[in-house]
Amino acid sequence: MAGAEQEIRAESATADREIVISRVVDAPRELVFEAFTEVRHLSRWWGPEGFTTTTRSFDFHEGGEWNFVLHGPDGTDYSEWIRWLRIVPPARIELLHGEYRDDPNAFASVLTFAPDGAATRITMRTVFPTKELRDEAVEKYHAVEGGRQTLDNLAAYVAGTVRKGAEG
Repeated sequence: MAGAEQEIRAESATADREIVISRVVDAPRELVFEAFTEVRHLSRWWGPEGFTTTTRSFDFHEGGEWNFVLHGPDGTDYSEWIRWLRIVPPARIELLHGEYRDDPNAFASVLTFAPDGAATRITMRTVFPTKELRDEAVEKYHAVEGGRQTLDNLAAYVAGTVRKGAEG
């Protein structure tokens, strides 16, 4: 079977468990990638509109973890955990994301950073363990809109960083 056919079949096998969100960010991919690599950046933009982030621990390397709390605009706190599985600067980050270490409902995400002229196209492909968990994320937690808002926050943060760098 040809490589492209295998890829298409693999994608169709997970399509009912996936969420894919993509956005062009008006900055070079090295800068967009860097926004993921340091907690001083992540804590300024991570999460949907109106959410804030408090980091408990952060270790960005393959096998490292980020433990944090997302604070919702309604006052709800969401404990979160990420393990960085694979990091290929400045092109790709693979991670596992759950509520806590070894969460059986944790989902896998692959973020790719592709040049798009002078900008960067970031694509976030998330695969859930089951269709039901994906559907719950979409319906109960508004994961698609939340993912779009998170990438919008990233774009605004990086654009501000670029402007400050140009002015300073």
